[in-house]
Amino acid sequence: MKKSLLILSALTLAAPIGAFAQGKIGTVDMQRAFKDYNKTKDAEAKINEAKNAAKKEYDDRAEAYKKALDEINNLNKQLESPALSADKKTGMAKERDEKIANIKSMEREISDFRQTRERQLQEQLMRMREGIVKEITDVVIEKVKTKSLDFVLDKSGMSINGVPVVMYSPENVDFTNEIIETLNKPGRATASAKRPAAAASVSPAAARATKP
Repeated sequence: MKKSLLILSALTLAAPIGAFAQGKIGTVDMQRAFKDYNKTKDAEAKINEAKNAAKKEYDDRAEAYKKALDEINNLNKQLESPALSADKKTGMAKERDEKIANIKSMEREISDFRQTRERQLQEQLMRMREGIVKEITDVVIEKVKTKSLDFVLDKSGMSINGVPVVMYSPENVDFTNEIIETLNKPGRATASAKRPAAAASVSPAAARATKP
């Protein structure tokens, strides 16, 4: 019985390995394709531009806050003067209290602005990243069909143990350079421009590529 279980286990493990070995395999370094795609560099420039604009707006608000705080501190010093008349002191105290209420409102606005901008920048970054990965994946799928491949592995992918998923592969099965060349081809029309937004169906035996 024990021997039968061992044989069954061996057959179970051998079946997918055998099917995998019989297929035509290719590899792509998705991380390098993502990095070397010209559109990625353009996207990074736009993100940095948005970050700089957000920082300038934040700095302007922070400067206005500092100025308002200095005005409050200056009024507090003036209110300590014994030469100040009662009426004058009352008027200045009222002005100070109004400025304090205003500066508290400014604090909330600055905090809300920072959180909102950080969220917007993160969302913008994710949209750009997802769009670029989708374009790269579309090009990979086109190459899969041209080369009649059954499997495509991402060489940059890491396992849950922190080791490369593809421990070794011959250089002649890697077509990363072809992907990058196609992506950066002048005048290339993206997949989204050539067909509706609906994703093309891919058979289970087609390419498997992970995000960089």
